[in-house]
Amino acid sequence: MRRLGSTRRRGRTSGLVAAGVACGAALAALTVPVAEAGPLGPGQESARPAGVHWEAKDPGTPQIRFRGLAAVDRDTAWLAGTGGTVLRTTNGGSTWRDVSPPGTAELQFRDVQAFDARRAVVLAIGEGEASRVYRTDDGGATWTESFRNTDPKAFYDCLAFFDRRHGLALSDPVDGRFRALSTSDGGRSWRVLPSDGMPPALDGEAGFAASGQCLVTSGPKDVWLATGGGAHARVLHSADRGLTWTAAETPVPAGDPAKGVFALAFRDRTHGIAVGGDYRPDQPSARAAAVTGDGGRSWRSATTSPPAYRSGAAWLPHSRTAALAVGPTGTDLTTDGGRSWRTIDTGSYDTVTCTPDLSCWAAGEQGRVGRLERRADRPAHKPT
Repeated sequence: MRRLGSTRRRGRTSGLVAAGVACGAALAALTVPVAEAGPLGPGQESARPAGVHWEAKDPGTPQIRFRGLAAVDRDTAWLAGTGGTVLRTTNGGSTWRDVSPPGTAELQFRDVQAFDARRAVVLAIGEGEASRVYRTDDGGATWTESFRNTDPKAFYDCLAFFDRRHGLALSDPVDGRFRALSTSDGGRSWRVLPSDGMPPALDGEAGFAASGQCLVTSGPKDVWLATGGGAHARVLHSADRGLTWTAAETPVPAGDPAKGVFALAFRDRTHGIAVGGDYRPDQPSARAAAVTGDGGRSWRSATTSPPAYRSGAAWLPHSRTAALAVGPTGTDLTTDGGRSWRTIDTGSYDTVTCTPDLSCWAAGEQGRVGRLERRADRPAHKPT
């Protein structure tokens, strides 16, 4: 979408053998202390000795903004950001390796999908040929450019995968309809899908390339697209890997190029949350979150929304009720399936993801990267 930044436009875990008891206990330890505490104010990050906080895993790149994040597990994560930057860690963020594709310094990477420590796909956004897809099979030692957009009217915002082979990338509307790009070989090749099954776009409607989460999947065929900029903030849903779509309005405010749904998270094919608002820092973001229990056919406002614009969201692993939302002014937690939210950190993050082995990661501006921790003896990660 033509906004946000210099471009203007914008498995199962191997360690959870006793999943039932272990996950329940771990999630209780993770969420209960936060739910019982009040919101943090500026300078109060160290006032909560127990509970959760973002432990800094910064890679030492304060000049980079990371809007693309893919965590494989507690040890392995990939980052994608400005300046054609791709970083990878395999030791929990203690050290990061620069594995950026060569010759991409002019590109903005906004989304990354990682299948494991060696295989990943990254998306660069922008008008015309600035929208590209790269894939690596050797941990970033070498990359292959598998797609370069040649239509000046297209602008790809997000990508998402159903499994290791099948995935989609979505462009802002071309000739009045969102454009879907499909792969069936893990991102090695792509084809534009027919637009017949896509409903007409609203005037001014587009996606937000803010966190890599305007397009999300659940299961082998279901995918959802978040929009804004038009008269209504909508969520489009496909149950056949992008061949046909239906659209539903959300209560998140729109009607302006800076407003809409910025991120989605679905814990299964029926239960989902949407977050967004107005990304301009001087504007309020009322009703910045919504929830669905019918696969996105209908949406209702959260009773207590995050206090400001949020660009990323993720369900806590193995939880039916707990999820995180992040944005430039803080992190919020819900423990009731998205109906109410409570601020737990005031640091700036753009995107967030959680993994099956009970690990959650976040990334954002000024090279900020964090992993969610519960420590009684360490202060929370202070905002920069």
